[in-house]
Amino acid sequence: MKIHLLSAALLLTGAVASAQQLANSISRKGKPVPPKAVTPGTKTESKKTLDAQAIQAQCGCYQVMFEYAETLSPDKQYKTRDPYKVGGWEYVVADEVSPDKIVIQHLLVVGDTMIIKHWREDWLYENTDLLAFEKEATWNKRKLPKTQVSGQWTQKVFEVDDAPRYEGSATWIHADGKRYWENTTDAPLPRREYTKRSDYNVMRRTNRHQITDYGYLHEQDNEKIIRSEAGDQLLVREKGYNTYRRIDESRCEIAKQWWAKHRTYWATVRNVWNEMLAKADRVQLHSKVDGKFLFEALEELEKKGNPNKTEIAAVIRKYWKQG
Repeated sequence: MKIHLLSAALLLTGAVASAQQLANSISRKGKPVPPKAVTPGTKTESKKTLDAQAIQAQCGCYQVMFEYAETLSPDKQYKTRDPYKVGGWEYVVADEVSPDKIVIQHLLVVGDTMIIKHWREDWLYENTDLLAFEKEATWNKRKLPKTQVSGQWTQKVFEVDDAPRYEGSATWIHADGKRYWENTTDAPLPRREYTKRSDYNVMRRTNRHQITDYGYLHEQDNEKIIRSEAGDQLLVREKGYNTYRRIDESRCEIAKQWWAKHRTYWATVRNVWNEMLAKADRVQLHSKVDGKFLFEALEELEKKGNPNKTEIAAVIRKYWKQG
């Protein structure tokens, strides 16, 4: 993960907020956005079309604001951390679209010259295979029954190096003028904390993606969990708002150009990961190898010029724990 660079880049246009600033921040909910009309057909197909429209409605050029504040802890001795607030620009593009799969790539725009490949999310329709996060960079394959995922979409979230992060399945809701998707799942520590904290090892995330009149809102109700052989212990709860406000597409032109240049390589990296993950029942990853994060090793490989799938797989396998 590009920890130092990501943090520095976001801080160029943001700052840490006080509790009062967080409480007084402008409304994030926005006005209800009714679903677009769909061509008449079966009830199932019409609903699926609305779902796909909502997922792709998250694409565009945005001014983003990330806000988090710890709220309640069962431990009276626990001292909540300062609220966190940071912002920037982000280009969100649908890189792959098919009836049952939508791949969305996020790109951070820093000033007029720098682009940082950010996180990726894959949306799969009625998917039954998920990776469930355990702890310490370990995931286990989980099979869901077809009846459980009927009409649902899985959101699979990936790191900047396209390694797995967290996954969850739920139904898109289109009611009362609202369009949203909500799921609770376990995840690694967030990028803003995992190099700074060791007092918890699992983030139980309730993610809610809601389409709004200004763009969309990624609202979170999180639990910071201490997971051990004795079980799970709640450290503290956290509220989060990631607000995406549409801005003129021209502000993201540099990101579009960057992705056009680098897309082929990262699409190949993505495909290699997909092939490797499809064969694995358990995934365990090293954070660093030879003093480098995986994203650094993959960036170095790209600079060598036109690497093939075999070369990419060889780099990823170095970070894949055996056994």
